Amino acid sequence: MENKLEKKYGLLTAICMVVGIVIGSGVFFKAQTILTATNGNMPLGILAWIIGGIIMLVCALAFATMATKYEKVNGIVDYAEATVGGGYAYMVGWFMTIIYYPTLTSVLAWLSARYTLVFVQAVNPNFTMTEGGPVVGTECMVLTLFFLCASYAINALSPKIAGYFQVSTTFIKLIPLLLMAVVGIIYGLSTGMISQNFTHMATVDTSANAVNVNPLFGAVVATAFAYEGWIIATSINAELKDAKKNLPIALTVGALIIIAVYILYYIGVAGGATNDALIKDGATDSFINIFGNVFGNILNLFIAVSCMGTLNGLMLGCTRGMYSIAIRGRGPKPEVFDIVDPQTNMTNNSSIIGLMLCALWFVFFYGANLAPVNWFGVFGFDSSELPIVTIYAMYIPIFIMFMKKATDLSAFRRYVIPALAVCGSTFMIIAAIFAHGIKPYLTAKAAGGFAIPILFYLIVFAVIMFIGIAVDKKNKK
Repeated sequence: MENKLEKKYGLLTAICMVVGIVIGSGVFFKAQTILTATNGNMPLGILAWIIGGIIMLVCALAFATMATKYEKVNGIVDYAEATVGGGYAYMVGWFMTIIYYPTLTSVLAWLSARYTLVFVQAVNPNFTMTEGGPVVGTECMVLTLFFLCASYAINALSPKIAGYFQVSTTFIKLIPLLLMAVVGIIYGLSTGMISQNFTHMATVDTSANAVNVNPLFGAVVATAFAYEGWIIATSINAELKDAKKNLPIALTVGALIIIAVYILYYIGVAGGATNDALIKDGATDSFINIFGNVFGNILNLFIAVSCMGTLNGLMLGCTRGMYSIAIRGRGPKPEVFDIVDPQTNMTNNSSIIGLMLCALWFVFFYGANLAPVNWFGVFGFDSSELPIVTIYAMYIPIFIMFMKKATDLSAFRRYVIPALAVCGSTFMIIAAIFAHGIKPYLTAKAAGGFAIPILFYLIVFAVIMFIGIAVDKKNKK
């Protein structure tokens, strides 16, 4: 049996993967976070969206250039192998498989459950939930696990159905964003709300912040979550028809669509409610003011569908993670995880590990961010943002070595684009240090103590990477 994935996805699916994976819940609830981070400064918030978008675009352009040269089984791992070497490629693949894919997937499963229950509760006010409601109630936890299993089943049993689902949810999720972008801007200009929000800052309570974080840096890191996920589209390059042509197009076109939609949506939201209201209640007030109560509540359904589409794309990356390592003869039991099912053309053993890792990281996310008392103490970091910053750090050696090795390309594609990508990645790392470097830790706050979330995350990261090295050395012996 040949352990090879067949070509089954076209250009439209690839573009929808880029757009569909990135546009999830982030654009809806990070708009509120960004306004808060910038102290209600709307122009500064737009600048943050632009900076985050440019960083995503230049990184996507750099990888798009690599995609025209290298093609194997998993884009980012292939590029790391071709530029830096097999050892670094293994470490990138190990990080993506054990940390990056499952952390983001578990968070998106929870968000899908949360917004689904919010919609159900709005439609049926008599629907009662356990303590914690749609955020941390028992119903939310059970539905989160159901969504994880359902997305796994779709990807593991029928990759083509997963592709169709990705395309359909991408178009569905664009409906509320484009509606708000167009109608919100027109409404806001006619009522003067946009002018007011652009000239008057909101009143933000900063009493809970023990340190003053640079507002722009904090806002850019918040956009990182909203913009993240596009790199996962490179995980299907072995299954993409004419990948060397279609993957660069998908990365570039998808990135441009996302940036335009995000910025226009952010401005459109400002046309329906004051900055103070947006900081307090998010985009819901704006939707209700412009479209009425019914559509305002339906927004939660659109957000749920949007999250499900992103979850589907993230799970696609999860199911192929261990396979991308094993096909190179690296990691634990490569002869087990490089198997492709002849009936479904899917990496079943790799998929099971991906699902298990998602469940484990969801337990961590709940205990660190949702539980009444932090289960993990100082190690209870935000698993939705910090792994994103780590991947930007891992991009840098790839970009640098590509500049050294791509001797057959023009100066612009060989030096300028990768250099800009290095600058963007470095900026994201610095911004994360400012945004997550030192924050009050809840259990130590009464005693005047502080925690350094990014440091404790890096400790966990280092331990996991050390385990990966040990497993690989044992496998070689």
